[in-house]
Amino acid sequence: MTAEEIKALLHLVPLELEGGYFSETYRAAGTIPQSALPSSYSGARNYSTAIYFLLTPDTFSAMHRLPSDEIFHFYMGDPVEMFQILPDGSAKIMILGNDLRNGQSPQIVVPGDHWQGARLADGGQWALLGTTVAPGFDYADYEHGVRAKLVAEFPQHAKILAALTRL
Repeated sequence: MTAEEIKALLHLVPLELEGGYFSETYRAAGTIPQSALPSSYSGARNYSTAIYFLLTPDTFSAMHRLPSDEIFHFYMGDPVEMFQILPDGSAKIMILGNDLRNGQSPQIVVPGDHWQGARLADGGQWALLGTTVAPGFDYADYEHGVRAKLVAEFPQHAKILAALTRL
């Protein structure tokens, strides 16, 4: 399969600002009222949402954070490097993939309020992932990482932040 075939078969479109290609596949009908959510949410949220997400060599998932937990699922393709900055400023790099013997994981959780970004591992051609977000994703919750601000706050991570930001 090629990335172009996957985009066509799954009806993936560019994910503006963040990068990559996506298609929402699920949005729970039920909602959590704002009164039951932390104050970081501006309104009610669906219980959960899910998408397909495709990375190619000319795309990456730019640094961003959400108040909700996000679970990444690796479906097929080449390994993906995920970078997370924890609230205390420490960071970790994990590899999404199916080579379990070499430390890759088919599933990675990004806790709410953690900065995150991802890209194909060196030499990769494409990777098809999925994400599940709970409480469900809403664009009002998305915080895009601005390079200058992130590097000022986390100078120890300047090199990877330069690679995973556009602005």
